[in-house]
Amino acid sequence: MTELTNLWLTETIRLREEHAGALDDLEANRIARSEGGDLPTRIQRRALWLAERDGLSSALSHWLQGARLALIVLAALAVISGAGLAFAALSDGKMPVNVFWALGSLLGLNLILLLSWALGLMFAGEHGASLGRLWLWLSEKLARDAKAAQLPPALLLLLQRHKLNRWAIGLLVNGLWLLAMLSALVMLLTLMATRRYGFVWETTLLGADTFVALTQTLGALPALLGFNIPTVEMIRASGDAALNIESARQAWATWLVGVLVVYGVVPRLLLALFCLWRWKTGQAKLHLDLNLAGYAQLRERLMPSSERLGISDAAPERLHRVQSSTSDLQSEGALLVAIELDDQRPWPPQLPKNVSNAGILDSRESRHKLLEQLSRFPPARLAIACDPRRSPDRGSLALIAELARNASATRVWLLQAPPGEALDAERLGDWHVALQQLELPFADSAPLNWLENGHD
Repeated sequence: MTELTNLWLTETIRLREEHAGALDDLEANRIARSEGGDLPTRIQRRALWLAERDGLSSALSHWLQGARLALIVLAALAVISGAGLAFAALSDGKMPVNVFWALGSLLGLNLILLLSWALGLMFAGEHGASLGRLWLWLSEKLARDAKAAQLPPALLLLLQRHKLNRWAIGLLVNGLWLLAMLSALVMLLTLMATRRYGFVWETTLLGADTFVALTQTLGALPALLGFNIPTVEMIRASGDAALNIESARQAWATWLVGVLVVYGVVPRLLLALFCLWRWKTGQAKLHLDLNLAGYAQLRERLMPSSERLGISDAAPERLHRVQSSTSDLQSEGALLVAIELDDQRPWPPQLPKNVSNAGILDSRESRHKLLEQLSRFPPARLAIACDPRRSPDRGSLALIAELARNASATRVWLLQAPPGEALDAERLGDWHVALQQLELPFADSAPLNWLENGHD
């Protein structure tokens, strides 16, 4: 991922927590703390872990795919529109072409919107946002991911905070208009190469001198690039009828192409390059605004003066699937750990020599200490002993999942009830359902052979 997408996902997580409340982030905070770095680095690491867990990372990939498809659709519309402008300007060649009507068809709308964009950029900085909104809307529709709906607002806020939205929109607008002008140019050259056109100018109010001056003024810059300008005699003669002289046809055609290039293609190209340069330089300066309340609240959790463990948000409808974050090459050894056993149960059982005992996790300090140890030295096999007489509350299940993510392979040992006492069948069933959601293997017999040898 790029720095922009990292910041984008971080901003998305901030907005999500701002509107829906704090996420279950104990493991994300622990991982961010263990990897170190300054506060912005830890905030990003926490957000990326949560985004990966909650499916926002995959939603971002889907959204980016939709954004590319939306851009292709808009680009295709721009190409078709540009070709349509050229065809409307020259028609089918059966009638003489009014050069200034043709020029208005090719450049009129483009120049009006170009001036409007420039004025909006100077005074408001938001002109062209309608096209940007259209692109965002198309991107979301083509992404086909419900979670992708959270991404565009976060991107807009991130860019607006650094005043980059105007350059992103400017690059989009000028890039699409550049495509339209290039398409019009190609179509114009194609029509002129395959059909014979005559050129005239017509007026009721203005004199011939006005058209001579206007033609020469518009052709001055193209002439510097080598485009021809009709002579004064050609211009005056074209006011009566289309000249059949081949040199006059070529002169008018070259003049029309030159004006389109200089006043249509070149300005959009230069503006697109300018917006791209401002976008690149501004993107390199993107950073988190630590003064925002959502980030300021994370300082104590990610760079704490004292550590906290606990659950603060509502239980999810479905538990997150456990996926080990360690490989067989990174892990070694076997470990047995128990969660909240009472004093009446003798512990630990007799263990093989190559199996270590991590004790009983019955306090926040013991949990935190073991998790920190596992993050540095993950075991190849981990057995977690649980007392099924207790309800499978969310805190215990979250701890089991977090422990399992730090081992290559994990099994849950549901202990038998002490002599003379029976297990509650309904409660045991709740344990089975919860562990099945976590996709963790479980049994009511001691997995000592598996811990020792890696198989039963």
